[in-house]
Amino acid sequence: MHILNKTNIDFMRWRWHAVALSWVVILAGLAMIATKGLPRGIEFAGGTSVIMEFDQTPSDDAVRVALNQHYAGGGQDAIVQSFGDASRRQKMVRVPHVGEESGASLSTTAAAVEQALRAGNLGNFTVVGTEIVGPAVGKELSQRGLVATVLSLVGLLAYIAFRYQFSFAVGAVVATIHDLLIVVAFLAFFRYDLTLNVIAAILTVTGYSTNDTIVIFDRVRENLRSMRRDSLKDVINTAINQTLGRTVLTAGLTLLSVVALFVFGGDVLKGFAFTMIVGIVTGTYSSVFVAAAVVTFWRGAGPTRATADSEVTGTATSGGPQQPTRKARPQRKARAS
Repeated sequence: MHILNKTNIDFMRWRWHAVALSWVVILAGLAMIATKGLPRGIEFAGGTSVIMEFDQTPSDDAVRVALNQHYAGGGQDAIVQSFGDASRRQKMVRVPHVGEESGASLSTTAAAVEQALRAGNLGNFTVVGTEIVGPAVGKELSQRGLVATVLSLVGLLAYIAFRYQFSFAVGAVVATIHDLLIVVAFLAFFRYDLTLNVIAAILTVTGYSTNDTIVIFDRVRENLRSMRRDSLKDVINTAINQTLGRTVLTAGLTLLSVVALFVFGGDVLKGFAFTMIVGIVTGTYSSVFVAAAVVTFWRGAGPTRATADSEVTGTATSGGPQQPTRKARPQRKARAS
């Protein structure tokens, strides 16, 4: 299936506008995190989460009043929210307390939350789920998630630098870091918890965005051989237009899948699906604008094989050994008759 054949859109014209827009979103996200913090799921923050199904759904305020009156830890730091399908009348209560991290004492906080809500006369309910994560486990998970993300970026930088050129590797890694910052900013804007599912989605976005960038860079490398007399900006523009149909098809179909997951997957997968939606959009955007902008900025600071130097030396542009071209012989002067 072929769409968007033979387009000639000047993407490079808007690359610095796109970079400016990205900075606005990233700085706004950092400001949101600095002022309100980034919500963390129980896996990273630690605590006790209790999910209950009621005969008649109480209000969130009524649940907090019951916790304030009958729970020893109080309800000031508790998070109360609806959970799952509204028809199931479920509430999730999360408190930042756990029992001792061993033996039967581990579940004492969950039992205390349940007793407090029963004493608050909120109606009949059944506990359908309990999750308990101690602070030590949450800290370890946070460290491992950060290490996994950093190692993935280092691996991408090394592979692309070896397979292509270092400037391409820098562009791909900067674009990936850009995607991660944009995703975290939107998580802060819409107050989604940072959970293990979200970390899995972020790592998936890392691979997806890099794959999209590599497809464009591979075409750039091919065009550098056949468009030696063109500027690097024109070479990248041509590559983006040549792969535009593939990019739209891949991103569009993947986006439809994760939107369906977001709508029908339930609350458990909503954070994962939301992260994937933002990641797919910003990954496609960064592959076209951010990665290319970094490459043009990097290679513009020194000699490039795609511009005038190629015309003079006739070198190859694939990063392999240079192939000298034959110099034109000077024309002989015509003999006088």
